[in-house]
Amino acid sequence: GPVHLFRLAGKCFSFVESTYKYEFCPFHNVTQHEQTFRWNAYSGILGIWHEWEIDNNTFVGMWMREGDSCETKSRQTKVHLVCGKSNKLAYVSEPSTCVYSLTFETPLVCHPHSLLVYPTLTEVLQRKWDEAEQFLYDQLITEQGYKKILKEIFEEAGLLKATEEKEVEKKNKKISLQFETVEKCNK
Repeated sequence: GPVHLFRLAGKCFSFVESTYKYEFCPFHNVTQHEQTFRWNAYSGILGIWHEWEIDNNTFVGMWMREGDSCETKSRQTKVHLVCGKSNKLAYVSEPSTCVYSLTFETPLVCHPHSLLVYPTLTEVLQRKWDEAEQFLYDQLITEQGYKKILKEIFEEAGLLKATEEKEVEKKNKKISLQFETVEKCNK
């Protein structure tokens, strides 16, 4: 992701709403602590750093997933990055059960180019992206094909997690490439 955001790593930002204290630690996790005197007050993890949310080739937020279990799934949180005068957790909501939304204000995202994905990629991945742009322009691929290539580039860059099927496919490919012939396999 954007290198300038890594200066937030190792820091945590709190927000208190009603009887809950939320804590966001960029590139680490999001927690919630119920601040009451009840014997079973909730204190837990709403998500662990997982991947970027990318929209229109721009980093728009961070996904914190695999939090504490909640009914049949794990809690997860999307952290929206917005321009602000200082680094602070500004707003927290729960738009659907066990899915949280945080708004994090920071001056680090105020520059219009501060959240562009392309500059964060290696030269090789930038060339792949350039090729995809050209293929789309020349109408050799559809918009859907273009988006698929971008998703693969983002996965290869480690910005998005590959689906489990892709990981299994990758492992199988590695195994099959190791032994091109029976002789090599026997060695």
